[in-house]
Amino acid sequence: MRITGYRALNTVQEWGRPVGDANGVFADGITDVPIVLVTTDEGITGVGMGPHVELDTVFAAIDGEDPRGVSALYDRMLRQTFKAGHAGTIFGTIGAFDTALWDIKAQAAGEPLWRMLGGRDRVVPAYASGLDIDLDDEELVATYTAYADRGMGAAKLKGGLDVERDRHRLTLVRDVLTEAGGGSRPGLMLDANECWSRKQAVRYVAELERTLDLIWVEEPVRRWDAEGLATVGRGIRAAVASGENLSGLEQFRPLLAAGALDIVQTASVWGVTHFLRVATLAHAHDLPVSPIGTNPVGLLHAATSVPNHTASELQVLHPPVGIDVDLRIENGAFILGDSAGLGIRVDEVAIAACELRPTTVSFDGPGVRPERAGQRLVAAVG
Repeated sequence: MRITGYRALNTVQEWGRPVGDANGVFADGITDVPIVLVTTDEGITGVGMGPHVELDTVFAAIDGEDPRGVSALYDRMLRQTFKAGHAGTIFGTIGAFDTALWDIKAQAAGEPLWRMLGGRDRVVPAYASGLDIDLDDEELVATYTAYADRGMGAAKLKGGLDVERDRHRLTLVRDVLTEAGGGSRPGLMLDANECWSRKQAVRYVAELERTLDLIWVEEPVRRWDAEGLATVGRGIRAAVASGENLSGLEQFRPLLAAGALDIVQTASVWGVTHFLRVATLAHAHDLPVSPIGTNPVGLLHAATSVPNHTASELQVLHPPVGIDVDLRIENGAFILGDSAGLGIRVDEVAIAACELRPTTVSFDGPGVRPERAGQRLVAAVG
């Protein structure tokens, strides 16, 4: 079997509500979903999701190769981008191709990827995560009620700009999950998306912890600040989680060496091979690993095969336009199907017919770090 080519597509995720975090909000609730399809001479096509940056450059490393040698091809893609660097969005491109290759390999074997990777159980524990910072109380309750209806017993809220508002919102969600769970105690997490300084993070979380029990606080300071993350971890009761924006084992090593992380995270777009390697590194430090992302299908399959997976992020309850995935969400977990490979079907006709497009993002829009982030005297909007 040989790789013969690739196609790049773009579809959208319809959230049906505003989504965002401390860095900004997509008010129209429509986000871009880039897709890569890798073709072979035996008619098997693999699907990956991730950035379309330097596609031709990265593809040159795998063109004509046997896709079943996916681990070696992953390293070949890293070598292909060595001089310019393989961090950031190029790392996402590599991850998209890598996930497509795993999909091909499992399809060729006639097995779902979770089974081929050595998973014993198709059930992947999940927690709810609504990217909800712009929702009012009524919208917040409705959003997490929908998650609770699927059995979610833990939730992660976006916040970091107003401690009393965060306390109120966390309490609302706690009550929703408690009622749905028959009085059982739910888990709560808060994601600050790198908007605090070290001392701001400690003071902010300590104030919340006067009345709330948090499982973890995510990205309280900059992703690379090993000393700062460790300082925050010593100053609060909650665990410190980070890693979704780190690319390559070399970026995780100093954080783990400094004892900076309690929960090791990886982004869905960084690929299956990256997740497996990070999970092994984390396991060597007796740390749990947790995938992050809107459509982490490949990582859900991979999570079944590692000993230290704790829970995966559930953001949306339905797939992007033109995408069908063989999984369901119930009893607080993703339930993976029996389809060979990732179980993803792409309807290119439906994608081509879709007229929805994300709003053009201005300089100060979502994903652009605010000018005063981490420098405000009081962690508040403005």
